[in-house]
Amino acid sequence: MIEPELFLKFLKGRRSIRSFQADPISEKEIEMILEAGRWTPSASHRQPWEFIVIEHKELLEKISKNAYYGKFIKEAPVAIVIVGKLNISPKWHVIDTSLVSMNMMLMAWVLGIGTCWIGAMNREKVKELLGLDENDYLLTVLPFGYIKGDIPDPKPRKPLNKIVKNV
Repeated sequence: MIEPELFLKFLKGRRSIRSFQADPISEKEIEMILEAGRWTPSASHRQPWEFIVIEHKELLEKISKNAYYGKFIKEAPVAIVIVGKLNISPKWHVIDTSLVSMNMMLMAWVLGIGTCWIGAMNREKVKELLGLDENDYLLTVLPFGYIKGDIPDPKPRKPLNKIVKNV
């Protein structure tokens, strides 16, 4: 097990990265990110997800045009699309796949790879680009790349006494 203080320091150090080097990410590192997603807990252990790895620049460019605040997707050497399978878990697919995305983002950070959660996009258009159907819920497209430039300073967090209630 990892030391709790070390783990908390790691969590506090993670940042959303929106600028990437052009260097490719190794297959081993991509596999480790995918494994972190695969080992995510899910409701009733249904694992209602599918991952699409995109390395084609033209497709990344098309997706970035449909991501309202994620135009930087086109700079990433790779992106992983996280798809929830509605037919496997109609009630919990969003929560389960959201947990997947966090596991993947944390593994990427361990590897020195940056990413940023993309929420605002034209999901129907991106689903069309990827050939997804009505049983597929497009949660996010996570761009991954080695960090270009400085790691941003942390943004302030609300103090615990403002967000925690003891009853």
